[in-house]
Amino acid sequence: MATPSTTRSKSWFTHFQFKDGEDSTSEARNVLLIVATLIAAVTFQAGVNPPGGVWQDDDHGHTPGSAIYASRKQAYYVFLVFNTVALSTSVLVIMSLTYRFPFHLEILIATASMLVTYGSAIFAVTPHDTYRFRYVLTAAALPFVLRVLIRMFYMCKSKIYKCSENF
Repeated sequence: MATPSTTRSKSWFTHFQFKDGEDSTSEARNVLLIVATLIAAVTFQAGVNPPGGVWQDDDHGHTPGSAIYASRKQAYYVFLVFNTVALSTSVLVIMSLTYRFPFHLEILIATASMLVTYGSAIFAVTPHDTYRFRYVLTAAALPFVLRVLIRMFYMCKSKIYKCSENF
């Protein structure tokens, strides 16, 4: 039996969910664009200016301009990988939702440039003795690769379904 507090929280949660047929798809797209843009801005800023900042001097063997957080190598790479996944995913959502919009090419160029700038910035602040950028590059490509694989799966599934209808 559900308690009043769980019933209330479920109704509160479902109240704000997208309702197909009731809610406008253009409004849903606008909300998704705002959320994706906010995520892109926050993750870009976190990559360019890593938590803890950068070393300002070369005392104790530190390299000026390198991330302080990078001194904790595993934690820093966990941060970099997941921050990069969040940025890449939000950029993918932005590019998908603005497809066939006016100035789509310009949006594509701007978002691709932002990803290159992000990569350049994290490369600049990561100490050169700790190269593990294959993980970061994999993280950057992951959302795009998953989207292609999902699309291929649905294309194959629909072809198989159409072929089985003929028998």
